Amino acid sequence: MSEITPAPAKIKVGNLTIGGAIRANYAVGDYPEGNGATRATEDKGDFALDTFRINLDYLSGPWQAKAEYRWYPGYNMLHTGWVGYNFEDQSQVQAGVNRVPFGPGPYGISQSWFFDQHYYVGLSDDMDLGVKYSRPMGDWTWDVAYYYSDEGDYRGSTHKSARYSYDVVNESGSGYKERNQFNLRGIYSVPDVAVATDLGFSLQYGELESAGPQDDGDRMAASVHMVNKWDNFTLASQLTWYEFDVDSAQPLGTDDLVQFGAYDFPSTAAAKAWIPGISLSYYQATPGIDWLDYVIPYAEYSVIVKDQSGFNDSELFILGAAWGRGGWYIYTDLAMSNGNEFIGGDAAFGDRLGANADDQWQTRFNINFGYYF
Repeated sequence: MSEITPAPAKIKVGNLTIGGAIRANYAVGDYPEGNGATRATEDKGDFALDTFRINLDYLSGPWQAKAEYRWYPGYNMLHTGWVGYNFEDQSQVQAGVNRVPFGPGPYGISQSWFFDQHYYVGLSDDMDLGVKYSRPMGDWTWDVAYYYSDEGDYRGSTHKSARYSYDVVNESGSGYKERNQFNLRGIYSVPDVAVATDLGFSLQYGELESAGPQDDGDRMAASVHMVNKWDNFTLASQLTWYEFDVDSAQPLGTDDLVQFGAYDFPSTAAAKAWIPGISLSYYQATPGIDWLDYVIPYAEYSVIVKDQSGFNDSELFILGAAWGRGGWYIYTDLAMSNGNEFIGGDAAFGDRLGANADDQWQTRFNINFGYYF
């Protein structure tokens, strides 16, 4: 899931830089016991390969390109693939599969491996196919983008959910798919203040194309966000409203839920909700420790507050730290949630961001070991 990429030595071939990462994961928590290794506390958790990825970065004069492909156990997908041009006024255009400009940064408010709840409804670290233009203008930084579609689906066991970021997916064959999305983001760096402050807003509108008997739909989201930095502290906050206008004739049989998919796993989410989120982190360099360059402890909270009165809210709270040493980057996270598909296995899967009928708090302790080359 989340990552901040360190900068170890890379392989260079002319203007092309080749890198990648290999990651393994240990998880233990509220999961059912099994006959072998499981994530259950009673079975002492499970350690397994998480990800292998290859990164290609090209830079020649004003021209730039990036590509990233990932392999997970049982499925794989394109993460990034775009060609860009850097103008003399420091603006840039990217065309291809690139990150949607929504929220205060590339990973929203989050520092953790799990991200915050924005990610699970496609509003953080979302990759789509289109064109994005970015430009600094004085104290402002502006992003304008058009996306024809999502990033596509790749190799896995599901119909349309083998992908990196969460999208509305046509998992049934007669559902919806994303089309014609427009994004606008502005971030204002407040000058001459004691605490460095970036104030921003993000707007998103897109269509939902029907492949079944239901009418076409649309979707929209609006967000205000802020990042404050004081010495080594970073406080990031965000408040978002989103709405998916879907027809009850869709395969889910209701206009209160939307079919999402990612990581070769389909799920549903509430069609209308607010998402407040906040994150506090601290960067500590460790020059006196030979085996560690820095550590970033953090605490994060986010919640999906649903418009449908019969739906339970979905909360996510994370205490953790990221540890960096050369090419190594390691996450240690204690995650607690009453509505996240990746936290715990003792409640029903697939609707934790939707009706969340179980509304059951579950816990997962996670260590992600990543080596970036």
